[in-house]
Amino acid sequence: MKIKLLSILYLLNLFIGYSQQKNYDKEIEQLLSKMTLEEKIGQMNQLNFNGMSDNLVQQIKKGEVGSLLNIITPKEVNELQKVALENSRLGIPLIIGRDVIHGFKTVFPIPLGQAASFDPQTVENGAHVSAAEARELGVNWTFAPMLDISRDARWGRIAESLGEDPYLAGQLGAAMVKGFQGKNLSDPTSIAACVKHFIGYGAAEGGRDYNSTNIPPHLLHNVYLVPFKKAIDAGAATLMTSFNDNDGIPASGNEYLLKDVLRKDWKFDGFVVSDWASMTEMLAHGFAKDAKEVAKISANAGLDMEMVSGAYSQHLKALVESGEVSIADVDNSVRNILRVKFRMGLFDNPYVDTNKASILYSTEHLQAAKDAAIKSAILLKNDNVLPLKENIKIAVIGPLADAPHDQMGTWVFDGDKNHTITPLKALQTTYSNINYIYEPALSFSRDKNTANFEKARQAAASADVAIVFLGEEAILSGEAHSLSNINLIGVQSDLLKAVKSVGKPVVLVIMAGRPLTIERDLPYADAVLYNFHPGTMGGPAILDLLFGKANPSGKLPATFVREVGQIPMYYNHFNTGRPAPENVMALDEIPREAGQTSLGNTSFYLDSGKDPLFPFGYGLSYSTFDYSNLVLSASSIPMGGELTAKVTVKNTSNVDGTEVVQLYTRDLVGSIVRPVKELKGFQRVDLKAGESKTVEFKLTTDDLAFYGKDLVKKAEAGDFDLWISSSSKEGLKAKFSIQ
Repeated sequence: MKIKLLSILYLLNLFIGYSQQKNYDKEIEQLLSKMTLEEKIGQMNQLNFNGMSDNLVQQIKKGEVGSLLNIITPKEVNELQKVALENSRLGIPLIIGRDVIHGFKTVFPIPLGQAASFDPQTVENGAHVSAAEARELGVNWTFAPMLDISRDARWGRIAESLGEDPYLAGQLGAAMVKGFQGKNLSDPTSIAACVKHFIGYGAAEGGRDYNSTNIPPHLLHNVYLVPFKKAIDAGAATLMTSFNDNDGIPASGNEYLLKDVLRKDWKFDGFVVSDWASMTEMLAHGFAKDAKEVAKISANAGLDMEMVSGAYSQHLKALVESGEVSIADVDNSVRNILRVKFRMGLFDNPYVDTNKASILYSTEHLQAAKDAAIKSAILLKNDNVLPLKENIKIAVIGPLADAPHDQMGTWVFDGDKNHTITPLKALQTTYSNINYIYEPALSFSRDKNTANFEKARQAAASADVAIVFLGEEAILSGEAHSLSNINLIGVQSDLLKAVKSVGKPVVLVIMAGRPLTIERDLPYADAVLYNFHPGTMGGPAILDLLFGKANPSGKLPATFVREVGQIPMYYNHFNTGRPAPENVMALDEIPREAGQTSLGNTSFYLDSGKDPLFPFGYGLSYSTFDYSNLVLSASSIPMGGELTAKVTVKNTSNVDGTEVVQLYTRDLVGSIVRPVKELKGFQRVDLKAGESKTVEFKLTTDDLAFYGKDLVKKAEAGDFDLWISSSSKEGLKAKFSIQ
């Protein structure tokens, strides 16, 4: 009986996998053979939904629309799908797209916050909840995950990224794809993922959104393309081109990226969509003279679907008829689009089940969002203040203590602030036993009115400890919201100083969309809990952390600089010919009228040194952890071989905790200069008080491969350093070689 059951389960899993990857070539070719050129171009056309209209219905009947954006009313979705399926000549359904970035109704921490969890399962769970909720209202395609490597906190869209490291972004991006798409794209709780932005958008010059990038080929392949490849390998259905040009070529017209890399090298068989009007923005770039040339460039480059700007629908027919665009390229684009529609099961049933019980804001979804918010919080400082005891009186101060909209963060089209549980609201409900006094002092983060600072001081004076909630409004990060100054905005730092002047312990809780420059604030806080905008359940998650019901375990997914002038600063940089030593000369140590010389000088800033404020991978806990007994399985391995690294991690405290154990390597000599450190693995390890565990990593030579001087990916023989540690800054070190 047991064997029979296992056989059934095996066949079921086989069927699920088959249905996900089923070859629809026969159905696609049959449909393609019936399509007119106009109907093919229609599949390549995406429109933004601006309400029901006779004109839209007629366009769909004629087969002139392949996808619609931003329609979230089930009744209207079903009406338009019925037109497409039953009233158009060929009955091709629509794909309904929407930005479902870090939650639909139940909002999870922003992606940068989720990255701080270093937990693929948490990321996958969040994406699955988002997909299930979005499908309830008819959305079946999202424009996420965003996998732009982000090394500049001035760039507003760092909030939407998974940080600065290609390995971490790749692991979490693949998990997000799996969460959105499930085991089967046709499942009623799955939506198609769209990895974006291809490529290099996070490297925008000066952190100014939409700006140019200049990423050379080796850096492109070794850093910026890495997480995209991982997500494509995980089965991502679609991909989006970016707004930027790289080295003078706009992404929506880059044939090398879209045909050579994506199709030829990576064997991607989904479809590529432009970002919003990014095709016709090639006019502003000066890369095309008119919309007709835009259509020609993008079609020849291999861009399958145009988002909203209409160059294809207006000009592609004439370009094919004149021979400037081949019908073969058009057919390939349509094949790619139809393939995804078949895999999504839209030809069988594109409709929304309006009789199904709602799962929006379900108890399970809210708990998942809370768990994610807990794992995403990073404890940056703790001078024996946290966790708090519940029998004390606290002063709750600051504009982010009760900011239900801002707590959700950027890109929450569908989140409802009325469902957000802020820290203040949590004190009024789940933590109603806590004695507190509330004085916001500022109405919002940019508020410069200091009239209520004295009230804040009095509140702090009357309490045992002050908890000051500062940070950014949601609108200050995200698309088109770059900043040249990333200090706590307005007079928030002054508020913190005023509260600290009373002499009571101060806990600083920050909610923000980016790494802020908070070095000037640290002396005025005895503890700092950093939360990238934590979403719907951020309030109870933060209180669980402050009062010790949960133990912080988040690690920084991006470097925190001391001041903005250090940007760009990231852990996996190249070394220079004159690397800075451990101790460098400070500005005030330079003697007056010192002689000018370059001998013995190294690479650092006279005024801010060589180090960041907090390194990548950093994060404290209420527990303390000790690393010992780093052992490698061999001192050298052959090409194609495998190395095992083991370390003992002990919880040396009396508090149960979770440590994110990180593996880094350095290739000491390469055919091109190699980074000083690279993340190659991480594990979340749960440890009871006093408990020890052996943590094991396996590393193959393929894991150490890179695109070298010849731009071919392979490992190179030579010597390596290896670290296992709690952050990118420190750790136990060993050496090995590839023979």
